[in-house]
Amino acid sequence: MEKIIISGGKKLKGDVTISGAKNAAVAVIPATLLVSDICRIENIPSISDITLMCKIMSEMGANIRMVNKNTLEIDTRKVASAVVSCDLIRNMRASFYITGALLGRFSKAAVSLPGGCNFGGIRPIDQHLKGFTALGANCKLDGGVVHVSSEKLIGNNIYLDVVSVGATVNIMLAAVKADGCTVIENAAKEPHIVDLANFLNCMGANVCGAGTDIIKVHGVKKLNGITYSIIPDQIEAGTYMVAAAATKGDVTINNVTPKHLESITAKLEEIGVSIEEKDESLRVYVNKDHLIRCNVKTLPYPGFPTDMQPQITALLSTVNGTSIVSEGVWDNRFGYVEELRRMGAQISVDGKMAVIEGVQRLKGATVRAPDLRAGAALITAGLCADGTTIIEEISHIERGYENIIEKLRSLGANIKKVTFDDDPINSVAKAL
Repeated sequence: MEKIIISGGKKLKGDVTISGAKNAAVAVIPATLLVSDICRIENIPSISDITLMCKIMSEMGANIRMVNKNTLEIDTRKVASAVVSCDLIRNMRASFYITGALLGRFSKAAVSLPGGCNFGGIRPIDQHLKGFTALGANCKLDGGVVHVSSEKLIGNNIYLDVVSVGATVNIMLAAVKADGCTVIENAAKEPHIVDLANFLNCMGANVCGAGTDIIKVHGVKKLNGITYSIIPDQIEAGTYMVAAAATKGDVTINNVTPKHLESITAKLEEIGVSIEEKDESLRVYVNKDHLIRCNVKTLPYPGFPTDMQPQITALLSTVNGTSIVSEGVWDNRFGYVEELRRMGAQISVDGKMAVIEGVQRLKGATVRAPDLRAGAALITAGLCADGTTIIEEISHIERGYENIIEKLRSLGANIKKVTFDDDPINSVAKAL
């Protein structure tokens, strides 16, 4: 069993380069299904979610060649079936984007219900199906498989009842080759939505308004294969920003789009962190003894990202005073709090709100990563804690962070991944 071991207390210092955006890549890769051609996708993060998505696409008949560690060549000319029987699709939320892409290309799809991180409840697909239905598709659920089909997709006006990244992506994919114009109101505005729209437009689509709450998709008859580079990962960058702050370090974060990080930057500056912004980099450092408590509420972009909520909570656990973190996107995303409590954090949770009483130092402990971003929060906590922290179930972390161990070690962290045998005491001794 693989685990991460951290000896905390070292300030992070140096430079780190951010990888391509996970959330953009997992939308762009299935979008290649819309065209019977070859696409070359660059700046792909080398993470397990990408490996999983490629396995799913390969089982559908796509020929995927790894040009190098961060570049894929995807040939979808031999994809002939709109049925996805692969059980792998149940392990990853974003795999459901395949539904919209297949519907757009073949006017039908049969795809298993999606999986992904568990935030304490079912992550609904009702807005996805509402969009498909509005475009003229018949939708039904049979034995855990979603079946959608249409003789002809026709553009329509679609108002999303809640801001949903997944539904926005799926409707965009399905509408690209539909007849007429599709208008998505109350659309998600995240950077990876804009990146997907840019990718589709480079292929010959006509999508406008991405990045606003109204997206218009004018259907086209034909798309072409292209070469495209994924944007930098907003959440990976934010994670290193918070880790630098938590360890009171001095880190320059390269290959970022500072505008995508404005809400994170603003909150860290409110806490007392110093941030210097350049065109494609940020320097994050702490030059004071004590940071300042604050309140945080997660909201859809451009608000503070829900995917940064666990990391900022870990940081605030070490800040003097009482901070309040409110979750404005998911119903239950505080499942990791008990793990932080094992490290000495003083946090109480009431529904979608966490009240944090800052402590002077966290203490190393054995904890488990219940989901991707919670795992990043536990790494953050371990980096600034006294003693040794052991993180279990690290496969969640590897879903979304490329070379996180190596990157943190390059910044001076005492962190490593080890394989434990039946005697964990001996394993820890060997690792240290």
